[in-house]
Amino acid sequence: MYDRILLNGDGVSQRKKKMSTLESLWQRGKKFLGVNYPIIAGAMTWISDSHFVSAVSNEGAFGCLAAGNIEPPLLDEEIKRTQALTQKPFAVNLITIAPYYREHLRVAINNRVPFIVFAGSYPRHPEIKMAKESGAKVLSFASTEAVAKRLIYTGIDALILEGSEAGGHVGHVSLGILLQQILFKIDEVPIFVAGGIATGSFMTHLLLMGAAGIQLGTFFVLTDECGAHPKFKEAFIRAKARDAVATPQIGSELKVVSVRALRNKGSEQFKELQIELVQKRKKGEISHGDAQYEVEKFWMGALRHAVQEGDIEFGSLMAGQSVGLVNQIRPLRDALSNLINDAETELARIQEKLFPE
Repeated sequence: MYDRILLNGDGVSQRKKKMSTLESLWQRGKKFLGVNYPIIAGAMTWISDSHFVSAVSNEGAFGCLAAGNIEPPLLDEEIKRTQALTQKPFAVNLITIAPYYREHLRVAINNRVPFIVFAGSYPRHPEIKMAKESGAKVLSFASTEAVAKRLIYTGIDALILEGSEAGGHVGHVSLGILLQQILFKIDEVPIFVAGGIATGSFMTHLLLMGAAGIQLGTFFVLTDECGAHPKFKEAFIRAKARDAVATPQIGSELKVVSVRALRNKGSEQFKELQIELVQKRKKGEISHGDAQYEVEKFWMGALRHAVQEGDIEFGSLMAGQSVGLVNQIRPLRDALSNLINDAETELARIQEKLFPE
């Protein structure tokens, strides 16, 4: 979108408007993902299963199957089930620090999934190469400009910038900073952005900034197609943005990755677990690797109790701060339609401000 100044025969300036459309703004993301809407449903453990992922992809957005910590044969079944339920593109999200990570990677490669998203930490060059040789396009999260450039050098096809406003395992930097550090400086690959996004109006501004598309998580929980327990969804509806808090790190021995979730009794239990593990580490009673495993085991178990059983007191209610912006459960199609209509309305409002009659 720009306003170009031209001169007529008398040397008087005239304005020529070139108006952008939503279609032109997200064309790069659409082409890369092969979808109608470059809106990624971020992988959520125990939520992003074959049923939900295929529903997202069938509606024209982009679903991500969450490998999490499930056993490799189960991931194999989920991939095959997803492939049977949709002919549209989807990704498998692999956690590089998960116990079954290498087995998960082999399963994804053997099933020739069209996209692989590396999360948790940064994939090594041989792993990226293996994924790409199978025909998959690969995406990875980047937390700094240096990391982004290194990933591009090692063959990553696209980046995801996820601000600390997001739910689940998060970094320490807000999306606003990541946009300035990376999005405004790097154009070699498509860049998708995530964290604190729940409206089409914000999506429009992010696309205007240069994003190829967006990733949403919390937004998609409140859809009919999401299989989370009704109590889990109700907790989201009642919550305010400030209720989604990141867990503090107690001591430096564990190097715990922060998890953003709704505050409840389970959050307090996690603090107690950290204190216990720190004390064991100081006494040499547990290795760093085993301590980290206990941390992940806690979160995966607590999340499962919340999502599948509706334990909203002691389970983990992983949610981003955008939980304060979503307040109703609706069909996935309606949620996407409203998001896009909101984006188009905002684009029209921006153009009116830039080019008033």
